Amino acid sequence: MSEAIRVLIADDHTLLRRGLAVVLDTEDDIEVVGEASDGAEALHKAQELAPDVVILDVRMPDTDGLTACAAIKRSVPDTKVIMLTSSDEETDLYEAVKSGASGYLLKSVLPHTIPDALRAVQRGESQVSPSMAAKLMTGFAALARGADAAPAPGPVSSAPKLTDREMEVLKLVATGRNNREIAKELFITENTVKNHVRNILEKLNLHSRMEAVVYAVREKLLEIT
Repeated sequence: MSEAIRVLIADDHTLLRRGLAVVLDTEDDIEVVGEASDGAEALHKAQELAPDVVILDVRMPDTDGLTACAAIKRSVPDTKVIMLTSSDEETDLYEAVKSGASGYLLKSVLPHTIPDALRAVQRGESQVSPSMAAKLMTGFAALARGADAAPAPGPVSSAPKLTDREMEVLKLVATGRNNREIAKELFITENTVKNHVRNILEKLNLHSRMEAVVYAVREKLLEIT
C-alpha cells in the first residue's frame, strides 16, 4: 500500500474541525496529523509537520486562510492547500488561486466527497465546487477579454515557451478535465499527463493548475471564450 496522505486541518470552529477529522480518520489512506484554529497556527504546524495537504478556512481570526495559504506555499512548497469555506465570493476564489491553492470547496459539499478531493489534489489535480468552477471560468473569459484589450505586456519571447503538447494539456486543464480524462482525450497515459502538468508549472514558476490557467490567459498563451 502507498503511504497515507498526511493532512492538517485549519478552521476556527472546533466542532467543524473535529467533525472533519473524524470523517477523514475513517479512510485507510488518509491520516490527520494536526489541527489549527487560525492561519498563524496553520503556518507554524505546516512548517513543523510538512503535511501533504492543508485544509484551510478562508475566514479565520488573526491570520486569515488566504494569507496563510500564500505563506505555506512559500515555506513548504510541496504541501498542497485546499480552501474549505462558506465564502462564495469571487474575490476570495481568485485570491486563493493566486495564493497557490489547489482546491476551493464550499462547506456545503457533502462530507464523503472530501476524501476524494484530497486524493485528487495529492495526484496533482485541482478541485473546485461546481458553482465556483463556473465563476472561475467566467473570470478566465473576462481575463482573456481584458488581455485582448490591453497593450501587450512585453515581447512574446518573454513568456516561457510551452510545447505544443503542453499547450494541449493546459487547454484541457482549463476546461476542468482531470488527469484521466486528459489522458483519454490525448491518447496518452496518466503518468504522461502528470509529467506535462509538472513541466508546465515548473516553466511558469507556479504552484497549481488553476494558477497556471490564470497566468496563461493573462499572457495570451490560452484563449477561453
